[in-house]
Amino acid sequence: MYTKIDGKKISSDIKLEIAEEVKNLKEKTGKEPHLAAVLVGHDGASETYVSHKVKACEQVGFKSTLVRMEDSVSEEELLSKVDELNNDDSIDGFIVQLPLPDHISEDKVIEAVDPAKDVDGFHPVNLGKMTIGLPSFIPATPSGIMELIKRYEIETSGKNCVVIGRSNIVGRPVSILLSKKGVDATVTLVHSRTKNLEETVRRADIIIAAIGIPEFVKESMVSDGAVIIDVGTTRVKSDKTKSGWKLKGDVDFDNVAPKCSFITPVPGGVGPMTIVSLLQNTLQSFRQRN
Repeated sequence: MYTKIDGKKISSDIKLEIAEEVKNLKEKTGKEPHLAAVLVGHDGASETYVSHKVKACEQVGFKSTLVRMEDSVSEEELLSKVDELNNDDSIDGFIVQLPLPDHISEDKVIEAVDPAKDVDGFHPVNLGKMTIGLPSFIPATPSGIMELIKRYEIETSGKNCVVIGRSNIVGRPVSILLSKKGVDATVTLVHSRTKNLEETVRRADIIIAAIGIPEFVKESMVSDGAVIIDVGTTRVKSDKTKSGWKLKGDVDFDNVAPKCSFITPVPGGVGPMTIVSLLQNTLQSFRQRN
């Protein structure tokens, strides 16, 4: 019988811990952490994420600011807004919600964010520090994954871990975190060009699925007792929901779950942890700045 990893519950626990600390910090400093988010255009998934982030800020006693810009905004205007937020002393951390319109370079925008306010953990300075084990802001989703593994006391030392997907936002950073001293997993990173991908995944004790293809991981790819962390969130059309779509993970949950020891559902697994990690990073920035 498998254990369903409840990201909603863990994230609620962490929010209570953060709220308590914010209360104490406010008594000491008279200020509360302030997170800003820049939202360009009206992408449905981005709108949902950002509204969850704003709500989470309210729940823990943070101040939050939402900066809305139209799809037609020029790269120069967006970079100027980033510069303004970098220099705004009242803001502890901010994110620019991705994806951005095609005419704007995501790399340029990520690199323009002050690393000391980069609570998404995407800036090369933060990623570089994380790689060599220096204190830094850790990207929110990988950080949330590590927190789930820790709180469910899942054994990682010497375990064979396969990460499916090599994005700079999830796959690569989480592969580095899992191989760190103290975590000590043996990590293989597979992707669309990997030969014998199924075979490699089947040997894994822990599978991190972050490839963005709904139900990519099938029952035949999973060994008995494996731990699965499903990072996928693809919107697929559905006539069974009011919204007309539903979220699907990268794992064929119904068929795979019975073989697992632990597995995250979608939704309700990694998603809530991403938002909480963002709050933790903002709190860390607030502490450093005060």
